[in-house]
Amino acid sequence: MSIAERDIETARGAWTAVLHDWVTTVDHKKIGVLYVLMSIVFLIVGGIEAILMRWQLLFPRSDFLGPDAFNQLFTMHGTTMVFFVGMPILIGIGNYLIPLMIGARDMAFPRLNALGFWATLFGGFLVYSSYATGGAPALGWFAYAPLTEHTFARGPATDLWALGLIVSGVGTITAGVNFIATILGMRAPGMTVRKVPFFCWTMLWTSVQILLAIPPLTAALVMVLLDRQLGAHFFDVPNGGSAFLWQHMFWFFGHPEVYILILPVFGMVSEVIPVFSRKVLFGYEFMAVATMAIAFISMGVWAHHMFTVGMSRTLDFYFVAASLLVSVPTGIKFFNWLATMYGGRLSFASPMLFACGFLSLFLIGGLTGIMLAAAPFDFQLSDSYFVVGHFHWVLIGGTLFGTFAGIHYWYPKVTGRMLSERLAQWQFWLLYAGFVLTFAPMHLSGMLGMPRRIYTYDADRGWAIWNQIATLGALVQVPSFAIFAVNIVASLRNGKLAGDDPWDAWTLEWTTTSPPPSYNFEVIPTVASRRPLWDQKHPDDPDWRYE
Repeated sequence: MSIAERDIETARGAWTAVLHDWVTTVDHKKIGVLYVLMSIVFLIVGGIEAILMRWQLLFPRSDFLGPDAFNQLFTMHGTTMVFFVGMPILIGIGNYLIPLMIGARDMAFPRLNALGFWATLFGGFLVYSSYATGGAPALGWFAYAPLTEHTFARGPATDLWALGLIVSGVGTITAGVNFIATILGMRAPGMTVRKVPFFCWTMLWTSVQILLAIPPLTAALVMVLLDRQLGAHFFDVPNGGSAFLWQHMFWFFGHPEVYILILPVFGMVSEVIPVFSRKVLFGYEFMAVATMAIAFISMGVWAHHMFTVGMSRTLDFYFVAASLLVSVPTGIKFFNWLATMYGGRLSFASPMLFACGFLSLFLIGGLTGIMLAAAPFDFQLSDSYFVVGHFHWVLIGGTLFGTFAGIHYWYPKVTGRMLSERLAQWQFWLLYAGFVLTFAPMHLSGMLGMPRRIYTYDADRGWAIWNQIATLGALVQVPSFAIFAVNIVASLRNGKLAGDDPWDAWTLEWTTTSPPPSYNFEVIPTVASRRPLWDQKHPDDPDWRYE
């Protein structure tokens, strides 16, 4: 064997060893990275699906996509973004950070942790394998009955979609169980529940919601499979089933899902804003209670998605009141974030920039949500593009911008390198401008009567200009994501060395090396306050005492 051949064989063996290490790992940090990488891949796929749909709607009577292809993209885009981008990326970030933030060496159940990731990934493969059957399901991501029944749904594609979501749901439930056990049972000595970092607190209540909301969806998907394969009639209306039953079961998951996607972001923003304001989080206890209130109230507002199906006035009134009530603890959080920033020594590095973008956009999305929570208003705009604009404003303006704040904040800890601030600024402003251009016009086209779930429209409707602006905005967002990818990869190799604590922060993850060792902490730390690292660095600074 020549020297070159030996070198190739050595490199192949090294690569095989690395691959084996990552595939078989039970290290919470590697599993967290795998979750995030998986989510980024699915984000690219879901983004391509969105661009294709926006291009179809660019001009009236466009024939770029047919109705069936459009409906398939519509189904897969929504399913991808909710189940394989939103939840996994937040679970991945939580996986990486929570043991570090509470002074633990790993998650409570490392093997269960690995099972959760692989189940989620396999569920995604199952969903997308539906394309191999001749086409993906064309149901919408909410798959309203009776579209899922035999006479409406394409062959095995719907079955694979349902099976994929069941399997990924198992992965999500295992993550929820693991987070609860880890946060409640593995905190460092001295770290009482009232001293946990706020991100850990929000992940705890997110996990409670996961355990309450995912099982009903799983049960509903099993019922769909029983209807389709064994002749049951749970949702088969002509044979005595109820389409309303599916809506109740789906939205009992679907509305808490909004808060499953946003509560961890509340936690990230609550870690970023104090550090870049050089002030402690204002009203920690009020914020903690508000988080609990959101978790519980959100479980009782699901049917505000069903105002137009003909519920009684009594039920309409209840769900209006509950939907408006959930805005109160959310408003408390906004007040506390602004109060934290007020009078602080603000620094607008990229994490803070994305956090401010989150504040401005999520506030607007929340206000349009209050509008839709009023039944008479919802009667007029339900199933219009106003609703599409609203929930994208919440989930992208909220979840995505807040997640980018967290990624830019903790990237130095994960890699030991700083991201390029110049590229991060370009990413933020392109994303912010493209976001507003994309989703603001949807509110206007919705008020002009454009229904959701249509693949084309007539020129005399007055919707063309708003769809063209929205498509332009979507195209503006594309280079933003490309810049983010370039920044992530280039900084990994050539970024400025970060050191252990580049932001002068105060939570435990910044006491370890960057990146952290496999065991996290050589000696489990003892905690005396909510700012253990800051107390070590500034033990005699009276301006920072709050305990």
